[in-house]
Amino acid sequence: MASIQATSIENLQVLIRSSSDGFIADEPRDIGDGLGPDPYEFLLAALGSCTVMTLQLYARRKKWPLDKVDVELSHNRVHASDCEDCEEETGIVERIEVKLRVEGNLDEKQRERLAYIATRCPVHKTLASGPRIVHTIVS
Repeated sequence: MASIQATSIENLQVLIRSSSDGFIADEPRDIGDGLGPDPYEFLLAALGSCTVMTLQLYARRKKWPLDKVDVELSHNRVHASDCEDCEEETGIVERIEVKLRVEGNLDEKQRERLAYIATRCPVHKTLASGPRIVHTIVS
């Protein structure tokens, strides 16, 4: 089970602690101090790193010649009416775009399989399932 602690520091800065590291999150300079990635950048980083690791592990297990994986991610909100591949017809849709680049002596079938496997990374599956988030105030 993953566990993270987020603690306010100064202005909008947040110290994020995991079992092994600490990071600073912040808002951009127009709102905060710009001293670290904003929360959406951390969300994209989680999805991107999970995708890279999943593809590397899969290729390693299959003994495929995958030399490098590069994932570029972006997040935006679009009107449902402007979204060609969205099921929703009205309102605002949260959209994360993922561009994969794989390097290595891979054939087209292997590349297609890796594109599918990217959707099977645990963070992707969690985000796609619409997780229930429960808030509790503790003393």
